[in-house]
Amino acid sequence: MAKIARWAMPVAVIAYPVAVWFELKNWGTGVLAPMLIAVFILRLLTFRGKLSQLTFFGKVIAIVGIVLVATSVLLRETSMLLYYPVAVNILLLGVFFSSLYARQSLVERLARLSEPELPPQGVIYTRRVTQVWCVFFLCNGLMALYTCLKGDTDLWALYNGGISYLLIGLLMGIEWIVRKRLRQ
Repeated sequence: MAKIARWAMPVAVIAYPVAVWFELKNWGTGVLAPMLIAVFILRLLTFRGKLSQLTFFGKVIAIVGIVLVATSVLLRETSMLLYYPVAVNILLLGVFFSSLYARQSLVERLARLSEPELPPQGVIYTRRVTQVWCVFFLCNGLMALYTCLKGDTDLWALYNGGISYLLIGLLMGIEWIVRKRLRQ
């Protein structure tokens, strides 16, 4: 079950905006809400991150998802489902930003999983990368919030189900290129 959940969860997270958009356009929350609750409960019960911070984040975001879906059903207000990407960005910003005040930033801790003897320049670099991700999550979260407040589900789905993922991939790709060049 845990192996299936590990594979299915990223797919569910990526598909969330498209599923919400399709469901709101066609049927409301009647079909989608029970499926989302089941996915979030499964995530809550099975999520394990490489770091304790990430495990905590995964469980908190599952609880937030359950609360948003339950609130949407109870209030019969489908727009509550749109705020999940906003919550994810706020929580990621909190995790990354708070790690800047820890002995090791989150990116440094992740880097040390594959390179335990990180040189001092690497520590400085990972701190800077953590700061960049903080700025990204702030901007991405504000844009996700804008799409919610705008009330246009097509715009919401386009940004949160496409553009946002492209921006994440672009930032990861740029960081990978910069890291490779700095190592040379």
